[in-house]
Amino acid sequence: MLPFPTDSHPLLHGVRVIEAARILAGPFCGQTLADLGADVIKLERPGKGDDTRSWGPPFLGELSAYFLSCNRNKRSVELDFADPSGQAILHRLLAKSDILIENFRSDSAEKLGLAPEALLAQHPRLIVCSISGYGRTGPLRERAGYDFAIQAQMGLMAITGPVEGSPFKVGVAIADVLTGLYAATAILAALRARERSGHGYAIDLALADCALASQVNVAQAYRTTGTMSPRQGNGHLQIVPYNLFPTADGWLVVNVGNDGQWRTFCAAVGEPEFAARYPTNPDRVQHREAVDSWVASRLRTTTTADWQKRLTNGNIPHAVVRDYATAFADPQAQARGMSLTVRDPAGNPVDLVGSPFHITGAGSPIPTAPPRLGADTTSVLRELLGEGDTPDPIQHDTDPNGK
Repeated sequence: MLPFPTDSHPLLHGVRVIEAARILAGPFCGQTLADLGADVIKLERPGKGDDTRSWGPPFLGELSAYFLSCNRNKRSVELDFADPSGQAILHRLLAKSDILIENFRSDSAEKLGLAPEALLAQHPRLIVCSISGYGRTGPLRERAGYDFAIQAQMGLMAITGPVEGSPFKVGVAIADVLTGLYAATAILAALRARERSGHGYAIDLALADCALASQVNVAQAYRTTGTMSPRQGNGHLQIVPYNLFPTADGWLVVNVGNDGQWRTFCAAVGEPEFAARYPTNPDRVQHREAVDSWVASRLRTTTTADWQKRLTNGNIPHAVVRDYATAFADPQAQARGMSLTVRDPAGNPVDLVGSPFHITGAGSPIPTAPPRLGADTTSVLRELLGEGDTPDPIQHDTDPNGK
C-alpha cells in the first residue's frame, strides 16, 4: 500500500482572518478557523479588549477562564477603528486578509462605512461574516442578542428541563457556540466558492436562527404535527428507553436505539420475554411511562458497575454521569488530546480544552495560548503594513462592536 500523502501545512495555511468580534459566537468561530491553521488576528478595543477578558473569576493571571475558552491560536491587536486613523489601518489589514468576522451593531457599522456592502465594495474578494442576535433583516434586527434570551425566545428552553417545573436553559451558551460553528461552515463554503467565482461574499448569521435550526427533530415534530411536544426531562421525544435511570448506588444513562438493542437489553436485565410486550420503538414511545418505569425498577436492583459490565457485554449504549475531573482524565479523552497544555510567553503552563480536529493528510498548527491584550499590535502592523507604531489608544464614544 502506498503511503498516505501528507501536506506538512495545516488545512487553512495562508488564510488570514480579521476577527473584529467579541464575547463568544464570533471568537469561537475565529478559534475554530485558527485550529485549522488560519492566521487569526483579533482586533480589540484599546485598554479594554474583549469583554470576556474580565468575565471571572476564575482567572489565570490576567486572563479569565471564559476568554481562555475561545481565543487560543490568535494574535491580539489593539485598534480603535471608530477613529479615522484606526479605521484606515483596518482597511489596510482587510486588503491583506481573506475573511472578516464581525459583530458590529448595524447602525454603527453603517455610520462608519463598515456595513458588509460597503466593505465588499472596497474589498471585492473579502468574505464578511456578520454575526448578530437577530440578523440584518426583520423587525428585531437592531436588538442586542444574548444567549439566555435567545434560548427562551426560540423554543429551546420550552423543551429543556424536568417534565414538571420551570423550563431550563442548556448549561452552556449553546446558541453562541452553534452560531460560531454555523459561521465557520459558511466561511469555508465561501472560501471554496471564491476560487470559482473570484469575488467575495457577505454572510449574515443570527443567533436566533441558528438556535431554532439546531433543534432539529423536536422542532420538526412541531412543524409536522402543529403540536408543541411536552418536555421530556432526560428522555427522548422519539426513542424509548432513552433516559437517565437510578441504579442501586448511582445513575446510568441508557440509550436503546433500535429494536435489536431492545431485545438484547431485556435479556441483559434477565427478562428477555418482556421485549415482546413492546417489540417496536413506536410501541415503546406510545407506552413510554410503562417502559421507563419497568427499566427503572430493574436498574435499581444492582450497582452501576454491575450494569456497566452487563450492558457492555451486550453492546448496549450506556454511560455514567461524570464531572469534568473524570471526563478530562478518561483515557479516551487523553488519547484524543482533549486535555491541552500550552505555554504563555513567560513559559508558564496554561491548561486548555483541546481541539476536536484530527485530520490525516495535513499538518496541525502548534497550539498557542490566548494572547494578552495588544500583545501582537506592533509585530502585526510591522509584518503586514510595514509600520512600527501602534494605533491611537484613545477610546471614542462610538463603539461599532456589540451583541
